[in-house]
Amino acid sequence: MKMIINKGSGLLLGLVVATTVVSPQQSFAQSDEMIEEIVTTGTRRADRSATDSPVPIDVISGTEFTQAASADVQDLLRTAVPSFDVNTQPISDAATVSRPANVRGLSPDNVLILVNGKRRHRGSVISFLGGGISDGAQGVDISSIPALALKQVEVLRDGASSQYGSDAIAGVINFVLRDADQGADLQVNYGSTFEGDGNNYRVAGNIGLPLGESGFINLTGEINDVEGTVRSVVRDDVLALIAAGNTDVADFQTINSYTNEVPQYWGQPDVTDDVKFFVNAGIDLSESTELYFFGNYAQRTAEGGFFFRNPTNRGGVYAGPLVDANGDLDPAGIASVRVGDLDGLGVGGACPAGIPLSGTGGLIMDPAILAAVTADPNCFSFVETIPSGFVPRFGGDNEDMAIAAGLRGEFNLGSGLSYDFSVSQGSNRTDFFIRNTVNASLGPNTPRNFVPGGQEQTETMVNADFVYAMDVGFASDLNVAFGTEYRKEEFDLFAGDAASYALGPLSDQGFSSSSNGFGGFPNSTSADQDSIAAYVDLEADLTDKLTLQAAVRFEDFSEFGNTTDVKIAGMYHVSDTLRLRGAYSTGFHAPTAGQANITNVTTQNVNGVLQDQGTLPLSSAAGQLAADFIESDGNGRPQLGPEDARNFAFGVSFDVGESTWTIDYYDIQLEDRVALGANVNFLDALNFADPNNNDYQTVSEALTGLDADGVINRQEFIGLDDLTVFRFFSNSFDTTTTGVDLVGNFGFALGSGESTITVAANYNKTKVDDVGTLNPIDSDRVRALEDLLPNIKGSVTWTHLVNNFRTMLRANYYGGWDDTGNGVDGIGAAFLLDAEVAYQINDKVEVVGGLSNMFDTYPDKNPGAGDLGQLYSEASPFGFNGGAWYVRARMTF
Repeated sequence: MKMIINKGSGLLLGLVVATTVVSPQQSFAQSDEMIEEIVTTGTRRADRSATDSPVPIDVISGTEFTQAASADVQDLLRTAVPSFDVNTQPISDAATVSRPANVRGLSPDNVLILVNGKRRHRGSVISFLGGGISDGAQGVDISSIPALALKQVEVLRDGASSQYGSDAIAGVINFVLRDADQGADLQVNYGSTFEGDGNNYRVAGNIGLPLGESGFINLTGEINDVEGTVRSVVRDDVLALIAAGNTDVADFQTINSYTNEVPQYWGQPDVTDDVKFFVNAGIDLSESTELYFFGNYAQRTAEGGFFFRNPTNRGGVYAGPLVDANGDLDPAGIASVRVGDLDGLGVGGACPAGIPLSGTGGLIMDPAILAAVTADPNCFSFVETIPSGFVPRFGGDNEDMAIAAGLRGEFNLGSGLSYDFSVSQGSNRTDFFIRNTVNASLGPNTPRNFVPGGQEQTETMVNADFVYAMDVGFASDLNVAFGTEYRKEEFDLFAGDAASYALGPLSDQGFSSSSNGFGGFPNSTSADQDSIAAYVDLEADLTDKLTLQAAVRFEDFSEFGNTTDVKIAGMYHVSDTLRLRGAYSTGFHAPTAGQANITNVTTQNVNGVLQDQGTLPLSSAAGQLAADFIESDGNGRPQLGPEDARNFAFGVSFDVGESTWTIDYYDIQLEDRVALGANVNFLDALNFADPNNNDYQTVSEALTGLDADGVINRQEFIGLDDLTVFRFFSNSFDTTTTGVDLVGNFGFALGSGESTITVAANYNKTKVDDVGTLNPIDSDRVRALEDLLPNIKGSVTWTHLVNNFRTMLRANYYGGWDDTGNGVDGIGAAFLLDAEVAYQINDKVEVVGGLSNMFDTYPDKNPGAGDLGQLYSEASPFGFNGGAWYVRARMTF
C-alpha cells in the first residue's frame, strides 16, 4: 500500500488523509481498501487520526457521492449525513435558484463550508421563503461544486468558531478536491422519474496531470440538465370557475405536462445550462515549500413557478371593489373585477368601478358591462387581455467563481515551525427573471416578462497560519497553532428594468405596481463589512490515555463590534477499544452584509390570500419607522448584531470485533438569533409617525400625506405603495437544539466477496426558548423550527464486491414530521430503498444501473390539496417526485 498526503487539503486547515491510493486504471474491486485516516479538520495537529479525535468527524469518500440518482452535491449529502436536510423548492422565490440546507435543524448560516480547508464564500441568494427554518438565511451555494471533483468530504460534527470563526456552530463541512497527477475519469449519466418526467443527464470528466517534476494539476468539468416535474392537482378555484361556465380557464385543467397551462407548478424546478469547472494544483518549490492553487467557475439557470392568479379575485390585478348591478361603487354591493380609467379619474369619460360578478357562485362577469368596458378605449380591465388568469414563471441565472492561492511549508527544514500563507476571493451572482406576469399599474402597456434585478456576494480572505510542536514533557509534543485572518465581504444589489418596479398611471386606482410576484429592485446599492481575527490553538497527549485541546479566537467586525470564543475538548482512552470524548465551546454567527442591507418585495400566501410583503433593511427609512413604532411599547429598540452559541458534546467511540461505532450527544444553545422577525403592519407604522393623526386608510395615501407634511421623503419609499406588511433582520429569538448521532461500520467476508455495512442515524430536537421581545417571530415560525423536520433520520448501507460486480443497497428512514406550512400534523414516517449494481467490463469501462426510492414512496398527501393545487408538501424531507432510475457509464484512462 502506498501512503500519500492529500496535497489539496491544506497544511493547517484541511483534512489530511492517508489512504490506499488507486489509479483510475484499477478496478473498483481493488479500490476500497482503507487504512487509518489522519485528520486536521477540528485539529491542527499533523498526526491526529479520526478515531482518536476529541470531536466527531465523518469522512465520506468521493465514490459514495456517485451512488445516487441526483448529481447535486446537496442531495448526496442528504443521503450520506443524517443530520443534513435539504428540500425541493418549487415556489420559493430566490430559494428556487439556490436551495437552503440545514445541519442539525439549524439555519444554513450556522454551518461553515470549506473547500480544501479554506472558507468558502457565501451564495448571493437570501432565502426569504425558507420554510420557517431557513427564513432569511444566506448560506453557501454548495450546488456549484461538482461531485466528480471531490476526493472526499469530511464533516466535523461539533462547534468550531474558536478555530474557524463565524458560522461554525452546527459544524464544519470540508470538501477536499482530487489531487491526482495522472489518470482520467469520464462519466455519463442519464435518468428519469418513474412518472416519466424529470429527465436528467450529466456528463463529467476529471483528469490529473503532472506539473513539472514535483507538482500536479487536477481538472474537473461537469455539464448537467434537469427537467422539471409536476406533482399537482387541479385547484378548487379553477374547477369552480369551469363549473360556473368560465371557459377561459379550461386549459388550467392540464396537470401532466410542464407547460404554461399547468394550474400550479408544484414540482422540481428546471435546471439548465448547468456547467461546473474546478481546478486544483500544487508544486513543490523546494524540499520544504509548496505553492498551491485551486479555483472554480460555475453557472446555471433555475426556473420554477408561482401561484395561479385567479381572474376574479387576484388583488391588485383583477379583484375590484364592491359594486352595484351597474358597476358603480356600493359598500353593500357585490364583488367585481377591477376596471381602470386610462385617462385618469375625473378626466374625460367615466368608467365603471368594476365589472359585477354574478352567475353561478358569483364567478361570472356581467356580460353587458364587460362588453361596454371592452368597447370603450378609455376603460381597461385585465380580463380583456388575460381572461384566463396567469401563472408567473420565476427563476435566475446564477454564476459562481472563486480562486485561492497560497504558500505553505516549514521554516528551516527540521525547525518544527510550519506556515501557510494564503489569499482567496470568491463571488456568487444571481440575476433574476420573471415571465408571464404583469405590472398591473401600467395597464395595457405592461410587459409580460421582466428582469427584476440581481444580487452578488463577494468575499476576500487573507490568512496567515502557523504551527509549532514543542517538547514539554507530555506523552506527545505540545502542538501550538496560531494565526490571523482578514475577511471582507460585499453585497451588491442591481436594479431591475424600469417596468419591474414602476409605479404606473393606474396605481392610484387600486392596480398594484412592480412586476407581480417578485417586484424589481428600484436602485443599485452596495454594502460591505470586514473583520480581522487572531487565534491560538493548543493540543497534546498529556498521557498515553488522555488528550486535551484548547482554543481561543478574537474577532473584530467593522459593523458589529468584537467577540471572543473559546473551546476545550478532550478524549480519554479507557482501553484499546473504548474511548470517551467531550467538548465545550462558544460560537457566533455575524449578520452578513446582505442580511443587513437587502430589500425585497414578494407575494406570499397568507391564509389563502396573496399579499405583497417585504423585507427591508432595519437601517432604511421604513425600517427606522418600524423601529420607532416597536420602541413605543417601552421594551427597547430592535438591534442587529452577532448571535451567540454555546455547544456541549459528549460521546463514546468503541470497537466491537471488526466494527467501529461512535455515539455522540450534543446540546447547542443559541441566543439572539439573527432572523426575520414578525411582520410589521406598514400602515400602522406610518400612522404612528403622523403628528397630525390623520388616520390614513391606505399606504399610498399615508406616504403622500407624510411627504407633504415633511415627515418623510417619499423618494426613500419608492415601490412600497402596495406593501401591506414588512419585516427586517434583527436579533430575535433563542433556541436549544439537542440530539444524538450514531455512526457505525463493519466489514466482513460473504461468499467469495467482501461486504461492508455502514449505519448512520441522528436524533435531533429544537425547542424555541424565547420568541423575542422587540421583533418576535410568529407562532408559525416557532412550529416550523420545532416540528417541520423529522426528529429521527438514518440509513443503513450495504455494499458488496465480488469479482467484477459491485452492489449497493441502502435503506433510508425518515421519522414523522408536521407539515407546518399547510397546518397538517402527524405526517407519517417513511422508508426508502435505493439500489445500485455496477459491472466492470474491463480495466477501463464500468457500467452502472440504479434505482432511487425503488418502491416509489411518496409523503402523505395534502388533505387541502385543492386549495393551491399542492398534492404533496414541499417540505417533505425526501422530496415528492417518487422513485427514479439512472444509468451511468464510466471510463478511466
